[in-house]
Amino acid sequence: MVYIHGGGWRAGSKNRLPGWLTAAVNDGWLSVVSVEYRFTDVAPHPAQVNDCIRAIQFVRSRAKEWNIDPDRIGVTGGSAGAHLLLWVALHDDAADASSSDPIKRQSSRAACVVSFAGPTDWSLLAEIEHKHPAYRQLLGYEPGTPAAEMSSAVIADVSPISFATKDDRPVLLVHGDNDVIVPVRHASKLHEQLKSAGGSSELLVVKGANHGVAGPGGNVSQRAITFVRTHLRIDQDDNE
Repeated sequence: MVYIHGGGWRAGSKNRLPGWLTAAVNDGWLSVVSVEYRFTDVAPHPAQVNDCIRAIQFVRSRAKEWNIDPDRIGVTGGSAGAHLLLWVALHDDAADASSSDPIKRQSSRAACVVSFAGPTDWSLLAEIEHKHPAYRQLLGYEPGTPAAEMSSAVIADVSPISFATKDDRPVLLVHGDNDVIVPVRHASKLHEQLKSAGGSSELLVVKGANHGVAGPGGNVSQRAITFVRTHLRIDQDDNE
C-alpha cells in the first residue's frame, strides 16, 4: 500500500503511519511505502497530485528491487491525503510509453483505494459550509474567497468525482457523519457517482465520528484490512 498523509495540503509528514497499516506490516502480510508531496505554500494544485502520481510510478519502477508485486499496489490515506489518492486513482493512467524517463513509463494505477474522510467535490463549497481555508489555498485562492468567484474549470479539475468511471478500481470510502472539516456529503456523493457509473464502491459511514474517523480502530480498521486483503488478493492463511 502507498500511504499519502493528510494535513490540509500544507502540513503533515510521511513519518507517521496509521495503526492498522503498522499492524499489517508487523504481521508480515503487507508492505507500505509512505510518500510526501509539495505543500500549498510552495505550489498550488496540481503540484500535489503530480507528486503523488510520480511517487506511485517510482514505487512501481522499484517493484523488483523492493520485492513488490507491481500488479498489487493499493493506495490509502486520510483527509488531504485521501483527496490526493482519490484523484490519482480515479484519473486516467499517467503512463507514457514513449517517454525517455523510465519512471514516467510506469503505470500510476492502483489495485484498490481506501479513503478516510477525503474531500471529493469542490462544487460542494457553494452548497455546504466549509470553514477550513485549505480548500481555497489548494487552488491558490485566499481564504474566504466566495465559491462563485473561483474558476469552475479548476474546481472540476481538483475534484476526484470528475473522473469517476466504471473502469475505476475498487474504492472504500470511510467517513464520519459528524465531520465538520470535510462534510460526509463528499463521501456519499462520490459513492453515488461511482455506483451510477457502474464502478465498485463501498461506503462506511461511522456514526458520531468526526474528522479523525481513522482513529477509533475496531470495526473501521477491520473493514479496511478486509477490503485490502480482498482486493490485493492476499490469502488469509498466507503471511508472506
